[in-house]
Amino acid sequence: MNNTLKVSEAELYYEVRGSGPLLVLVGAPMDADAFAPLADLLAAVYTVLTTDPRGVKRSKLEPGGTSRPEQRADDLAALIRYVDAGPAVVLGSSGGAVSALALAQGHPDVVRTVIAHEPPLDRLLPDADELLAKSEKLMADYLAGDVTGAWKQFFALANIQLPDEVVEMMFGGERDPEQEATERFWFGHEMRESITWLPDVGKLRAVDIVVGIGEESTGQLCDRTSTALAERLGIEPTRFPGDHTGFVDHPEAFAKALRAQLAEVGFHPSV
Repeated sequence: MNNTLKVSEAELYYEVRGSGPLLVLVGAPMDADAFAPLADLLAAVYTVLTTDPRGVKRSKLEPGGTSRPEQRADDLAALIRYVDAGPAVVLGSSGGAVSALALAQGHPDVVRTVIAHEPPLDRLLPDADELLAKSEKLMADYLAGDVTGAWKQFFALANIQLPDEVVEMMFGGERDPEQEATERFWFGHEMRESITWLPDVGKLRAVDIVVGIGEESTGQLCDRTSTALAERLGIEPTRFPGDHTGFVDHPEAFAKALRAQLAEVGFHPSV
């Protein structure tokens, strides 16, 4: 089922698959389509909710609207309450992991467990000021029109090794207008809000939190931020297949690992 829900400053696009306990899969800036293969694999035994975050693709934002983690958390809470199948397990990846953590803080009644997969919480790191200054520069460069230059800075900062010619091939020349719009919104209204968000560890300790890190993400920036979050929460991170986008690149292996993790937290599917 594909539908929309009106919330403050935005109209959210969402999809619901399957039946059983509610599992929410969310990104930022990744939209519902990125999670579709994983959602299809899980829908046989779970009700799976996916959504485009506010301002991205089919989720329309009112002029002047913003996308802070607290707002995205309110959006998720509204969706969970609207589909009336919660409380939910919420898997958030990247900026979506920040959204999911903000949801756990602001709306603990609608979540059973939050699986935060590689949240980019730069302020948890000792070199946060340097990291955030570099991010400010690359965001400004992107918005000024230096698309490939900004992406090269981004991958270098994330410690993701991509040759310059690959970045040029990916982001240079003629591109999909919808993808460009999502990128521009992220660099202009979403990235800063996610990487500067500081979690309330005391509130998060009152909720069942799993911190996920890709098996192939060792040494990357989001490995560092996720490890720092797990240390503050006093828990061990859980490894998932692939890297930062393992759920996209290896959906079957990721689904298997996720099912095992859900069973471990007592979230049993319908049979």
